[in-house]
Amino acid sequence: MSAIGMLSMLLAVGLGVDISRFYLAKAELQNAADAAALAGASALNSKATGISDAVAHATQAMNKYDFNNTGVSLPDANVLFSASLNSGYMDAASAQGSAASIKFVKVTTSPSAIGVSFAKMVLGNSKNLSATATAGLSVPLNVFCNFIPLSVVDDAVKKVPGQTYIIRAGTSNSPSPGNYQILAVAGPGGVDVGFGIGSGVDACAEAGATYNLDTKPGLTAGKVRTGINSRFDDYGGSQLDPVQQPPDANIKENISYDDYILGTSNHSSSIYQAPSHEGIAGRRVVLIPIVKLAQYDQGRNTVTFDRFGAFFLKTKAGNGNGGDIQAEYIDDAYAVGKGGYNPAGAAGNPLLRTPVLYK
Repeated sequence: MSAIGMLSMLLAVGLGVDISRFYLAKAELQNAADAAALAGASALNSKATGISDAVAHATQAMNKYDFNNTGVSLPDANVLFSASLNSGYMDAASAQGSAASIKFVKVTTSPSAIGVSFAKMVLGNSKNLSATATAGLSVPLNVFCNFIPLSVVDDAVKKVPGQTYIIRAGTSNSPSPGNYQILAVAGPGGVDVGFGIGSGVDACAEAGATYNLDTKPGLTAGKVRTGINSRFDDYGGSQLDPVQQPPDANIKENISYDDYILGTSNHSSSIYQAPSHEGIAGRRVVLIPIVKLAQYDQGRNTVTFDRFGAFFLKTKAGNGNGGDIQAEYIDDAYAVGKGGYNPAGAAGNPLLRTPVLYK
């Protein structure tokens, strides 16, 4: 009786060990699927190229995982898209025809065989496990983070997609004496401005809210230049570095945002130039506060952010004082910077969202 009971106990313990391994393996697979789905959702940009980029980002993120000593694979066919969270998922080729409405990415890992150690007579030699995750764009944001410490003047005229707007005025176009559309949100000094432009500021703000935030008087030409140019893989005379402030994956100057998106995908030499350091797609798309003209006063003063917009940096900042520095306005739903939603705050901006893991 003792021998039979011991055998049963050992089988039960072995079964428990194997099942625990399955749970652990499932959790690791789920982490990989979650990362892949978020990476895919971050590439959605309302354009067909965003669909193909989402597939590439999702598969690259998945393949970085080393599961059971084997790289986790994710075939392109396992990345699906939909405009609705719970239904209507389609492959990339089908989704490109309706890219403007696509908001969700679902990934499913390929089956991974997990060996059975103790309970083979009950469970067999191995069990195949997989995981599914769905990520997408958030609700419209009304709290914005990781913006750069420059600003666009709100002239009461609706911003036009593809139109360039001044993000730091030169000496002849300043909104008020001493103010050149630079914000002191990253800190009061010029070095803070450079790091804030290169990295995005470590702060959050709500549209329409007043902050104890000063403007930054003076052109601060050198630090504005180094901050912007780091995104173009130019670190000359800068304390910024390509690890902490990496360049964009496409540093071709004097192209439009549409050309940038296309060039990043097809690498045509007329609209694409690779950086010498490892680049990250989307670094030339920046979140910038839009401030009413009346908010600017002489010298330092507190301002209210009227709203935020996504802008595309078309060129590096030139030498000298740099003149008017401009960026192209983007009117597509875009995941840029970081942010959140305050239910008690103002209405969110439907064009600005952040990737969110839904399930």
